[in-house]
Amino acid sequence: MALSKKPVTGMKDIMPDEMQIRDYVIGVIKETYGKFGFTPMETPCMENIANLSNKQGGENEKLIFKVLKRGEKLNLETAQEENDLVDFGMRYDLTVPLVRYYSNHSNELPSPFKALQIGNVWRADRPQRGRYRQFMQCDIDILGEPTNLAEIELILATTTTLGKLGFKNFQIRINDRRILKAMAAYSGFEEEDYDSIFITLDKMDKIGLEGVEEELLKDGYAKESVDKYLGLFKGLNEAEDGLAFIEEKMTGFLEEDVKISFREIIESVKATKGDHFELVFDPTLVRGMSYYTGTIFEIAMPEFGGSCGGGGRYDKMVGKFTGKDTPACGFSIGFERIILLLMESGFKVPNQSKKVAYLIEKGVASKELCDVIAKAQEERKDGTQVLVARMNKNKKFQKEQLTAEGYEEFKEFYKDPLKN
Repeated sequence: MALSKKPVTGMKDIMPDEMQIRDYVIGVIKETYGKFGFTPMETPCMENIANLSNKQGGENEKLIFKVLKRGEKLNLETAQEENDLVDFGMRYDLTVPLVRYYSNHSNELPSPFKALQIGNVWRADRPQRGRYRQFMQCDIDILGEPTNLAEIELILATTTTLGKLGFKNFQIRINDRRILKAMAAYSGFEEEDYDSIFITLDKMDKIGLEGVEEELLKDGYAKESVDKYLGLFKGLNEAEDGLAFIEEKMTGFLEEDVKISFREIIESVKATKGDHFELVFDPTLVRGMSYYTGTIFEIAMPEFGGSCGGGGRYDKMVGKFTGKDTPACGFSIGFERIILLLMESGFKVPNQSKKVAYLIEKGVASKELCDVIAKAQEERKDGTQVLVARMNKNKKFQKEQLTAEGYEEFKEFYKDPLKN
C-alpha cells in the first residue's frame, strides 16, 4: 500500500513563509506578556482521561482524542465500555493542564501566579476556515488573585499584544456568568435549567431574538418567563447605558459587590486603553465552558467575522484537584485565527535581517570554497542572513525562488576564477 503524502485531515504542514510569521508573533507575545509579569511554563500534551472528562470542558469533552492503554493494561476481551480501553487523552485546551500543574506545584510558585502557556491542543472537530484538529493556543492566566485586578490586567495585556501585531477596530465583549444567572432568576427560570437556556441564548447572533424565543418555547419553558427574559434584551437594545439598565433591573437578584466590581473593570480598562479596540458590555455572551464562574470575555474581529479568543474567571476549578478553591482567571488568544488573518493580509515580518545568497558553481576548487564560506561567516557576524548553496543548472529559476523567499542580493562563485 502506498504511503500518503498528505497530513491527517484537520491538521496541516506549515510552510516556511507562515513559519516565519508564527515565530515572529510568538516573539511579540512572549515579550509583551513578559512586561506584564507573566511567566512562561509548559505542560505535557497528554493528560489523564479523568482530568479531561470531568464535565467542565463543555462540548470539547466530546472531541477528545483518546489514547489506548498499552501492553497488559489493554485487555480487549474484558472491556465493557470505552473507558476500559483508554487511560490518557490529548489535551483539548490549556486550562485543564494548567490547573493540574498549579495544583501539583503551588507550594513552589509565587502567589499570585501569572502564567503564560503556548502550545498545541487537539480536538476531533470538523475542520473549517481557521479551525483545525491540531492548533496552537496562547493563554495567560492569573491564579491566586481574587480581585478584579486579574481581569483588568488580562484584558490590557491581551489588547496591548494585539495592537503590537497591527490589529485595530476589534472589540472585547465582556459579560459575567453571575449577570447571566441573575437575569434567568429574575425571569422565573429554575436554576437547573440555566445551562440549557444559556446554550440557546448563545445562538442570539445567528438566530436573533425571535429564534431564541421560538427555541425556548419549543423546549417547554413557560411563556411568561420567556417573555420576561427576552424583554430584558429588548430593553437593553433601547437603553442608553445597557449596564445601568441591568444594574437597576437586577436589584435583589445580583449582589451589589458584583455590580461594583464589574463596572470597575469596564471603567478601568476604558480609562487606560488605546484607541485600537472597543470594550463592549454584551449580556448575550455565554462562553461554552461550564467551568466559568464570573467575568467572561471574548475577542470579536470584523476581519474574521467571529471570535478570535476569549476567557474568563474559573474560581472553582483548582478545588476539583486540591479540595480547596483558588481564584483563577485567564484569557486565550485565537493564535491560528490571528495567523490566518495576518497571512491573508500579506503581512511581512518587520525589521528582518538582510538576506544574501551565495551561489557556488559545482567544481569550485576546495581552497576557493573555503574562502567563500569564510566570507559568508563574516557577513553573518555583521547580522546578515547568508544562504550558501550550489548553483542550479537553471540559475534564473533558482534566483526567482530565492527572491520569493526574500533574498535581496546574489553573489555568484564559479570554478573558472576569471568569471568571479
